Amino acid sequence: MSVPVMTVPGEPPAPARTTAAVRATGLRKTYGSGETAVHALAGVDVTFAAGEFTAIMGPSGSGKSTLMHCLAGLDTATAGEVWLGDTALTSLRDDQLTTLRRQRIGFVFQSFNLLPVLDARENIVLPMQLGGLRPDPAWFDAVVARLGLRERLRHRPHELSGGQQQRVAIARALLPRPDVVFADEPTGNLDSRSGAEVLGLLRSSVKETGQTVVMVTHDPSAAAYADRVVLLADGRLAGDLADPTAESVLDALRGLGG
Repeated sequence: MSVPVMTVPGEPPAPARTTAAVRATGLRKTYGSGETAVHALAGVDVTFAAGEFTAIMGPSGSGKSTLMHCLAGLDTATAGEVWLGDTALTSLRDDQLTTLRRQRIGFVFQSFNLLPVLDARENIVLPMQLGGLRPDPAWFDAVVARLGLRERLRHRPHELSGGQQQRVAIARALLPRPDVVFADEPTGNLDSRSGAEVLGLLRSSVKETGQTVVMVTHDPSAAAYADRVVLLADGRLAGDLADPTAESVLDALRGLGG
């Protein structure tokens, strides 16, 4: 898919960022108690650099989705701390977390989560409107153009392909210029071609605008789009791959029994 670079007219390209966008220290998440307790996270220390695309991988039950949910403020940790930039998520009240998620975190889910009664444009701007914010018109146009949605803005979700619906979800996540976009199996409901397009768009948002993306995936080919892969096993960090390929990720997963 050939589409223009996502930049706002008159603005220089986003500078490279190397500081931590989100990090966790001593992160633990336990479900249940006593002999039936399940330790989904067992003391995780991890940092995700700003302006990078990181994939989280591991065998089923390794804690990768739990880690993402705690990092994004969707779930509370049993112990430890999560920081979004200089903000400690673990010390915020529920209403403060809601505001932070709306303004500083973007989400892309496997199921798209679009409202069927709204068209694409309305779905894209809805979270900002709910927060009483008005999208920047130039940035909206740049995002829509980069994602190839200009001709689809008046279409409702049932009139869009799966790949187009996921692009709408990505536009919705990018529009507030969040600190981090969390993507949970974003290609799980897509065919291979649409999945490759979506992954390419996530990668280009990192390379061209300095966006930070943290993605949970089970697919080594999807992880190969990332700059880095963080591996989990039994709720603990089990490896870290820079410049991953599908083959290197698959080899690492085999070593974990995944």
